[in-house]
Amino acid sequence: MTADLVRNPNDMTDRDAMGLPKGFVDGLPADLFTANADLVGAAPAALVDLAHDREVPLPRRVAAATILGLVGDPRISTFEPLMIDIPGGRVRLGLPPERVSAVVDTWGRVGVRAEWIEKECPDHETYVAAFRLARFPVTNQDYREFLVDTGARWLPTSWRFGTYPHHHANHPVWTVPPAAADAYAAWLAQRTGRAFRLPTEAEWEYAAAGYDGREFPWGDDFDPARLNTIEGGVLDTTPVGVFPHGRSPFGVDDMGGNVEEYVADLYRPYPGGHVVRDDLTTAAPQYRVARGGSFTRYGDLARTRRRHGWFERPIYAIGFRLAC
Repeated sequence: MTADLVRNPNDMTDRDAMGLPKGFVDGLPADLFTANADLVGAAPAALVDLAHDREVPLPRRVAAATILGLVGDPRISTFEPLMIDIPGGRVRLGLPPERVSAVVDTWGRVGVRAEWIEKECPDHETYVAAFRLARFPVTNQDYREFLVDTGARWLPTSWRFGTYPHHHANHPVWTVPPAAADAYAAWLAQRTGRAFRLPTEAEWEYAAAGYDGREFPWGDDFDPARLNTIEGGVLDTTPVGVFPHGRSPFGVDDMGGNVEEYVADLYRPYPGGHVVRDDLTTAAPQYRVARGGSFTRYGDLARTRRRHGWFERPIYAIGFRLAC
């Protein structure tokens, strides 16, 4: 796969924008399960340990977590999701305007434009109160519970013909609208009596970047082995938590790559900034912000400061995670 995009990716087909050749491209190894047949029948706790083990190769981590998804993943509990405590404090968010050119120089090869990065400006200080953030994004298994219980009709378009993907039970749900994410959080809050909601944009960035404002959840240098983006070549969602090297400073998984995540906020300029009009603001000047990058996009979207949003195309793989 190559990534030299001289045109706006939104003017290209999804496949061309992903840098894929015309012919077949394999993602994970074809012998993913035959090479890991010894995992069949392993205890769930042992499979969890393998899925989270930084020393285990990615294909084996994925195989272990996929088997977990089929037999019952103990990490996934719809009504008691694993939550991480995020301490409060004054934090600096956003990007200094003088750094826009450097970001574009780094990522211009994949079609990144200055106006997209200008949305991150200016850097500013704000106070974020202590809160809790789900360790994993909402999964297909979780979302199925919501649909069955409520009869809601927000079927993910990633579920072919609306059929539940049993083999992707512990993968993040994606291709749902912001209204579905809001409704899910409200439903879970009502069912549990807990104040579940989507994180604010400030909360999300702080949880991903930490006090030191990291460029990516793990640090300042991009590393395709730490997340699920195009560069890694998986070309599909992965079970949650199989990139332990990519955890945020607070121990939150999948904040870079796999699927983008809606936050609670509509797009608006930061204090002291200006409205940036681009393809996402053409139809609606204010759209729901998404963060974190995905398996369909390059690593630029996995930057902790990157502000993005939904567009009606399959390449926009967006899900959500909960805060409370």
